[in-house]
Amino acid sequence: MHTLAGKTALVTGSTSGIGLGIATELARQGATIVLNGFGDPAPARAAIEALGVPVHYHGADMSKPAEIADLMQFAADSAGGVDILVNNAGIQHVAAVEDFPPERWDAIIAINLSSAFHTTRLAIPAMKARGWGRIVNLASVHGLVGSAQKSAYVAAKHGLVGFTKVVALELAQTGITCNAICPGWVRTPLVEKQIEARAEQGGISLAQAQVALLAEKQPSHDFVTPEQLGQLAVFLCSPAAAQIRGAAWNVDGGWVAQ
Repeated sequence: MHTLAGKTALVTGSTSGIGLGIATELARQGATIVLNGFGDPAPARAAIEALGVPVHYHGADMSKPAEIADLMQFAADSAGGVDILVNNAGIQHVAAVEDFPPERWDAIIAINLSSAFHTTRLAIPAMKARGWGRIVNLASVHGLVGSAQKSAYVAAKHGLVGFTKVVALELAQTGITCNAICPGWVRTPLVEKQIEARAEQGGISLAQAQVALLAEKQPSHDFVTPEQLGQLAVFLCSPAAAQIRGAAWNVDGGWVAQ
């Protein structure tokens, strides 16, 4: 069954990794997809097209409000508007607070937090007019707990969880829900870079660095998959989730349970 046929989903940061995984699972349910992200969009577009649904792409820089506005208008013009908004775009930088470059802080807050405000504020009026909408914010386990060396990322993700709650409350008597998904370690290009950095700094193999990374935080010692996150997003779009509002779902192999 194509449970999302007739709906359009915009997934930011969806040319690879978690975003592409979520876009793929929404497409499997029949949703028209609007992709966004840096890099070559052709492989992501081809993967979605292979599922037999319409797919569009816009390369908005999610740190720039004017480009975000262009993206939202593009979605309206090309795909009839945004029924499902997945705020997934994100970047990372690791450094102690006293060494953290201010420009990196500003970029992380802009892309990981402020972009969700801009897409959401622009999506809500049309969702209200249609009487239905789903807003899914990809926060992180770092929206629930902290880790050293990640001040900007943790601040942005905590902010995104708080923003999720406020939007959910403001829309509580409408057909629009807003929830957050908080993954632990997911094997994405972003995490690959952290594994490589850990291997280089410790003089160990990539396999050893991966084991060390998982063992440090994630009790399952296994990665969360983009497909699992996508399937949770599909559930949050279902009638069964109509009264799930303002939740922060940790999918983290037991990380926050410790």
